Amino acid sequence: MLEILNKRLTKLMPILTPLSLVLGVIFEDIGAQLAFLVAWLFAFMTFAGSLSLDFQALKVFTRYPYMILLTIIGLHVIMPLWAYFVSTVVFHDELLTFGFILSVAVPTGVTSFIWVSISRGNKALCLSIILVDTLLAPLVMPAIVHLVVGKAIDINMSSLIVDLVWMVVIPSVLGMLLNEYTHGRIENTLGKKLAPFSKLSLFLIVFINSSVIAPYVKDISWELVSIIVVVFFIAVSGYFLWLLLGHFIWRDPEIVSTLVFTGGMRNIAIGVVIASSYFPPKVAMPVVFGMLFQQIIASQFSRIVEKYRQRMTPADNA
Repeated sequence: MLEILNKRLTKLMPILTPLSLVLGVIFEDIGAQLAFLVAWLFAFMTFAGSLSLDFQALKVFTRYPYMILLTIIGLHVIMPLWAYFVSTVVFHDELLTFGFILSVAVPTGVTSFIWVSISRGNKALCLSIILVDTLLAPLVMPAIVHLVVGKAIDINMSSLIVDLVWMVVIPSVLGMLLNEYTHGRIENTLGKKLAPFSKLSLFLIVFINSSVIAPYVKDISWELVSIIVVVFFIAVSGYFLWLLLGHFIWRDPEIVSTLVFTGGMRNIAIGVVIASSYFPPKVAMPVVFGMLFQQIIASQFSRIVEKYRQRMTPADNA
C-alpha cells in the first residue's frame, strides 16, 4: 500500500509541488501558523533519505578524490558565482541576488541518487558526493552566507550552524548508523515505509513556506515572471555545465550521468527553511520557485544522458 502510494507521489511530484506552492499562497494564514513544524519535517526528510547511505561511501573518496572535490567546488563556488552574475545582470535587487545565490549554494539533493540509478550512473560515487556534501553543510552554508550577505543583513551565524547540525547532520548520521547496524536491511524495511511520508513532508514544507512569499506572488508582475524564468535558466544551465565538464574531462557516460544529477539537483528544502528563517521574505522567492522545476528538469536530463550514453558507447567499444 505504502509502496504504491510512494510511486504515485513520485509521478505526481511535478504537479503536487507547484500545487503546494499555490495552496500555501492562498491559505497563507494557515501556513504561517504551521511554521514551527518546518525544522522537524526537514529533519525527518533527511533521516528518511539517509537510511540508504552508509559510511562505506567515504571509501570511494580515495578512488575519486578530485572528482568529488570538483563537484563540491562546482556546487558551492562555481554555481553561486554564476547565479550572482545572472541575477545582477537581470535584476538590481540585493535581496533577490541573495535568494538566487542561496538557491544554488545548498547541498546536493539526496534524490539525485534516484536519477543516477535510473540513468545507470556510478551509484557509489553518487552516495559519496551526497555524504561528503551533506556533512560539510554546517561549515559551507554559513561561510557562503557570510561572504555573500556580509553586513547587509544581520544574521545569527551560530544559530544557523546549530539549525544545520540539527536538520542535516544529526538525522543523516543517525540514518547511516542504522543502515550500518542493520547491514542495509533498514533501507528495504523502514526506508520504503517512510518514503511516501518524506514526499508528503516536502509538499507540506513548500505549503508552509509559500505563505512567506504570498504578498509577492498574489499580484502577477513582470518581476515575478522574470524571477521564475531566471530560476529555470540557472537550474538548466547547471545541468548543462556538468554535462560539458563530465564530457570533456572524463568522457565516461557513467561518470557524466553521476555528475549531471549530483551537480544539477539541490536539497532546495533546506534552502527554503534557511531563507524563510533568516532572511526577509523576498529572499525566499527564488529558492521556493526552484522547487517547481527540480523533478521536471531531472526527468528531461535523464533522456539527454541516455542519448549521450548511446552516442558514446560505440566509440567506447571501438
